[in-house]
Amino acid sequence: MPRKADGSARERILKVASDLFYQYGIQAVGVDRIIAESGVAKTTLYRYFPSKDDLVVAFLEERNRLFWECFDIAVGKHPDNPKAQLLAVFEWIDELLMKPECYGCPFLITTSEFPQLDYPGHRVAIAHKKEMLHRLIIVAENAGIPNTEQLGKYLLLLIDGAFSQRRLFGFSGFESNLKDAAEMLIDAQV
Repeated sequence: MPRKADGSARERILKVASDLFYQYGIQAVGVDRIIAESGVAKTTLYRYFPSKDDLVVAFLEERNRLFWECFDIAVGKHPDNPKAQLLAVFEWIDELLMKPECYGCPFLITTSEFPQLDYPGHRVAIAHKKEMLHRLIIVAENAGIPNTEQLGKYLLLLIDGAFSQRRLFGFSGFESNLKDAAEMLIDAQV
């Protein structure tokens, strides 16, 4: 039974840290604030996350897991139509960007705060972006679109640009129409 309580403490710490890191930035949020808002002892936090960097990596790994879960749901809506799968990804990201609780891309946020390529969080962010490029290329190849590597790079730029604008402008005054922009890029390749 204590194990479950310990597990929920870890989850609570990670949830609080994730929410704070995502909204305010990693450097702006101290460990003491995470401890206070999660209601755990300092020793409990450090038992699960020996350093703040470990907590940042856990935050990004959880965001990565959730992102791919939603990506797969979007693609799964069109099992026999790869072009529709590709456009569904952009439609889903459009919907994500329009939510008030969206503050941009947590991976871009992290890399802007920690530009050092060897920073553990930066490495997680790079892996996420490489996987994103890979998946965009695979779906485009399945759709029979030529020049898929170049198209994948353009589509990733489009996604990152939209996430950056969302972070920059906030919720008010931000409009996203990634699906139409992606469709224009895809059609230009065909």
